[in-house]
Amino acid sequence: MTHRVRRAAVRRAAAIVTVGLMLATGLGAGSPAQADDTDLVVNGGFEDGLTGWFVNNGNATDSATLSLTADAHSGSTAVLVTNRATTGSGPMQDLSGRVQAGQTYSLTARIKYENPNGPATKQFFATMHYGAANYTNLVSVVATKGQWAQFNGTFTIPAGQNVSTARLFFETPWTSTPSSDPEVHLMDFKLDGVSVVGAAPPPAPSKTIEVVGKLPGEHNPLIGHKFGADGFGFVHDGRVYLYLTNDTQGYAPNPSTGVSPGINYGDINQITVISTTDMVNWTDHGEVQVAGPNGVAPFTTNSWAPGMAKKVVDGQEKFFLYYANNGSSSNVITGASPVGPWTSERTSTLIDGRTPGAEDVAWKFDPAPLVDSDGEAYLYFGGGPASTSMPPAERFNNPKNLRAIKLGDDMVSTEGTAAVVDAPVAFEAAQVFKRDGRYYLSYSSHFGGNDFGGNQTPLPGYPGGGQIGYMISDDPMEWPKETYAGVLFPNQSQFFGAGTGGNNHQSVFEYEGRYYFTYHAPTLNKRINGNTTQGYRSPHIQELAFNPDGTIQQVVGTYAGVDQVRDFDPYRVFEAETFGWSKGVATAKVDGGSAQFGDAAPNLVVRDIDDGDWTALSSVDFGDGAGSVTAKVRPLASGGSIQIRLGEVTAPVVATIPVDAPPGEWTELTAELDGVSGVHDVYFTYAGPAGVDLFELDTWAFEAGAGAEVPVTVSAQSRCVGGNAYVAVQARNDHDAPVDVVLETAYGQRSVTGVAPGANAYQQFNARTPAVPAGAATVRVTVDGVAGTTVRTADYPAVTCGG
Repeated sequence: MTHRVRRAAVRRAAAIVTVGLMLATGLGAGSPAQADDTDLVVNGGFEDGLTGWFVNNGNATDSATLSLTADAHSGSTAVLVTNRATTGSGPMQDLSGRVQAGQTYSLTARIKYENPNGPATKQFFATMHYGAANYTNLVSVVATKGQWAQFNGTFTIPAGQNVSTARLFFETPWTSTPSSDPEVHLMDFKLDGVSVVGAAPPPAPSKTIEVVGKLPGEHNPLIGHKFGADGFGFVHDGRVYLYLTNDTQGYAPNPSTGVSPGINYGDINQITVISTTDMVNWTDHGEVQVAGPNGVAPFTTNSWAPGMAKKVVDGQEKFFLYYANNGSSSNVITGASPVGPWTSERTSTLIDGRTPGAEDVAWKFDPAPLVDSDGEAYLYFGGGPASTSMPPAERFNNPKNLRAIKLGDDMVSTEGTAAVVDAPVAFEAAQVFKRDGRYYLSYSSHFGGNDFGGNQTPLPGYPGGGQIGYMISDDPMEWPKETYAGVLFPNQSQFFGAGTGGNNHQSVFEYEGRYYFTYHAPTLNKRINGNTTQGYRSPHIQELAFNPDGTIQQVVGTYAGVDQVRDFDPYRVFEAETFGWSKGVATAKVDGGSAQFGDAAPNLVVRDIDDGDWTALSSVDFGDGAGSVTAKVRPLASGGSIQIRLGEVTAPVVATIPVDAPPGEWTELTAELDGVSGVHDVYFTYAGPAGVDLFELDTWAFEAGAGAEVPVTVSAQSRCVGGNAYVAVQARNDHDAPVDVVLETAYGQRSVTGVAPGANAYQQFNARTPAVPAGAATVRVTVDGVAGTTVRTADYPAVTCGG
């Protein structure tokens, strides 16, 4: 097996060496497959159309047409390759994640060419592309015109080979000018029966985050079950959507240590979408496969730093998702809604080296759109090293590396020349919002170094390294340095400590009269691994406040985050992947549309649910009382159950749903509730046999009960008595008739019957330990003549006794 780059001499030598090795070692007969071997190629016989196959696009000049033909070696169809532009233009399949370094594989395939003017025989290669200029001929065959020839050989991937990208394709021997004799070099051919057999890849490391990364009561980071960076806030139809760089894509914690390799931005080609109506409970809409061979825009490689806008174009409301195709360019895809489905109206990138006015911009990325109140649209982008033609002090203080440009009416083209944004100490992440007729541009500042003039001193008031500065202008296209207004947000490490530094990326949006500031910090990564983080970032939000003159009060980053703007409405079908907090679960897309967001929206389920895992919702308003709760669930093991608790994860159970439906089938299961009323945090806790996935969850729905609420006042305290911690719970009957009361804590319960009007039921529970954490007690009240049970909770603080 020979590695090569695409140069004529090396390619030709590779072909000769590969064939020679095969003949010398007798590999033409192949190697017997072992019992645990598997075929790693999907649809190798093309009986499922072209599923799994695409044209090799390793180079910009590669191009061909794939179609199906009934002239198959076996079965009913094969693939026909026509209109080949290069010798490497042939059918390709992505084997990334399926093949392993150091392993040996058997490869077989059938190939035939019939060009009347072609040579009598022709050599073909099965080749692996490992990314960049790293190509390896695996197996070759010399075919006779008009006859099916067979690839039959083995290959070993070197132990040190990086296989994060591994794409198999079929080609003819390389030449620099194939069009000079297309009958010899670019003939049509047919391919069938492709098989790569070898050891099945080990299961991918679990990406499930088992720690509680977003602590109950805290609102930052926004989610605890996955990562996400570069958040861009967007409001539509009363809902906030946040678009994120999918940092989770490369997360692969070691099963033994729990530590993942450092983040590899080059692998990220998806955008994560989450949304909320209350700023605390967030729904996971999954990932948009934006770039890469199977992406909406396959002519791009990466998708970083998304930006979002909507506009009515030709009478139709459309949604435009902008993103960075690594540092080289920026692009846009179009959606029918904020969550898709998505299409590409372009066949090349929107912002690149051809964009007027952007020639001197090193990094043509971080696109952030603004649709003004008059319908005019703008895009802000750019960043990276300053031009070396500037004096060193100017490179540092005024690098002029950001740009503003007008978007066309179609939102997928630009107009005119990009204007310079002279943001002091600028690095990246330009974003603009409008308030009271003025435009605010925020951006992330650089860290100095040789790219910015070496050791320089910032001008007074200019940002330090890794801070968010901002400017105020009366014109969305004019940003001279005099519009600089100050530092909006210091570096996040100032608030979250060791391991959380680095650059940042922000946005500002308005929702129901309040302005919010988004940013990221590796806080979830820190809670997993401690002060040493691997670069996996999490989204945060803080509220923005303004001074009377329109300047912005500097933002303070907190774990507390923002206030919940409304209580959660449980009386509807809503997605189970809506979390205020969670522990140990993951999400995944499944077939079909969303029960809450419609058939065109992606449907996700909660998965990887183990014994002891839980999910929770913040401030759920049950009003006068809930009568039942229904879960749409798919059992995976026997003996699982769901408990509903109020106030905290260890609170008493108010309802249990036994998950006793047939395994593997989606079923709706319902449990009665004893008139749970008022506003509570709701915890869904999951139990069952250890060591197995218990079930998957799709949706929740609560139904209101018929009972009236019984007036009762409850309180709870924690205290020390004789070195032991106690929790004291009291319930006062505010009703005009006697009531029955049950007082419950994690340390026991007591029933008191016939509590008179105005009287109290009281119990002091011994925790039998010198300390108790903060928690909540539950009080259930029933009364003759009133249907259902009134449930109240009361919080108590942590206490430590002695010492």
